[in-house]
Amino acid sequence: MDSQTTAPADHGVTVEIIDTPSLGDRSYLAHDGEVAVVVDPQRDIDRVLQLAEEAGVRITHVFETHIHNDYVTGGLALAEVTGAAYHVNADDPVSFERVGVRDGDVIEVSPAMTIKVIHTPGHTLTHLSYALSSRGEAVGVFTGGSLLFGSTGRPDLLGPAHTHELVHHQYASAQRLKDELPGHAEVLPTHGFGSFCSAGSSDGVTASTIEQEVRQNPAYSLDEETWVEQTLAGLDAYPAYYAHMGLANSAGPDGVELTPPEPADKDVLAERIQAGEWVVDLRNRTAFAAGHVTGTLNFGIDGQFSTYLGWLIPWGTPLTLLGDTPEQVAEAQRELVRIGIDELEGAATGTPEEWTDDELGRFDVAKFGDLSQVRHHRTVQVLDVRRAQEFDESHIEGAVNIPIHDILRRMDDVPEGELWVHCAGGYRASVAASVLAAAGKHVVAVDDSFGNAEAAGLPLVPND
Repeated sequence: MDSQTTAPADHGVTVEIIDTPSLGDRSYLAHDGEVAVVVDPQRDIDRVLQLAEEAGVRITHVFETHIHNDYVTGGLALAEVTGAAYHVNADDPVSFERVGVRDGDVIEVSPAMTIKVIHTPGHTLTHLSYALSSRGEAVGVFTGGSLLFGSTGRPDLLGPAHTHELVHHQYASAQRLKDELPGHAEVLPTHGFGSFCSAGSSDGVTASTIEQEVRQNPAYSLDEETWVEQTLAGLDAYPAYYAHMGLANSAGPDGVELTPPEPADKDVLAERIQAGEWVVDLRNRTAFAAGHVTGTLNFGIDGQFSTYLGWLIPWGTPLTLLGDTPEQVAEAQRELVRIGIDELEGAATGTPEEWTDDELGRFDVAKFGDLSQVRHHRTVQVLDVRRAQEFDESHIEGAVNIPIHDILRRMDDVPEGELWVHCAGGYRASVAASVLAAAGKHVVAVDDSFGNAEAAGLPLVPND
């Protein structure tokens, strides 16, 4: 589920990267072989503790670049467990004790490591970046949601009243980082790897420096007004669960216990589905389409599980998980606590035949070539569940667009008849198809890349 890679050691300091692909984020552990700092840790801090143990280092400082919008932090819990100093912007209105830091502060971590605080507003008003130096020479900068790979953090998460101010701050912050740091300094962002906190795409880039960003990042190649205009025009919807993250992080979230949920048998599952609770099947979309318990929803653990489940589920809805194995359920549980879903009603593992006595639900899976052929023979409805901005750029002629995050509230807008549901790659289409199938719709899930649609003979048009 999570990969761990190591940034190259430089000047006696090593930066370890802790990836969380499903949320598109990174956390960092930087050490000199004896002591370590951690930047932007997520809720499941056992990953950080294990990494520190493997490196043989002691965590003495924890830093937050900002009050996060897309996940629940593990910073306070990590500081309490390790006895580390917990550094948060002194101007952030939080409900817990921390070491308040401000622009220009310098923290001597060890003779080999120094952290300088740089105020870089834009993603939030109080956003900070942390320049890492070793024996007086800059090694890198932890940029959080400020400067990303080929992009910046989005400026609209605090609401429309602050967006215009923040987008100009974001541009100025990017210039400041360029001016204050040497070109060889590594850029070490928290967001930008698929996170909806990014205002653009990193296009698969996994490492960068200030010098590289000056060459490739529009924040440096465009004048301010052009960049602001393009950035604002590129903003699209972001997950609904973000509304809960800032409040949780300002309150000081506790650590988590990943105790396995209570087993649920077929009778209990039937009762929960009948009661309108969410029973979520974690298996991949091919397996789900081939046979599933009627009324269950498919959020495969092999995709952006927590992002899309957190986006669609009415907050507080009782949730039960179904998986091939206990390990699959445990992985999903870990994903969920990262966004503040701590309580599960239960879980079941095995096969759909073990989860119900009723006939299994099924729907067809197809490619865009199949859709092209079918349209010659009978009338079908094409439902595009990509975001509006994706749809506007290009879509299949005659398709209806209901973005996946709107599917539950816009059920009345779903066309009648045979629905061929597609997205950009197949994951969102399966989620939407499962929601529609649970509502009794006749669906076919298109499990294909949208890039294949035109070659398959489907006419594409931009939105008028």
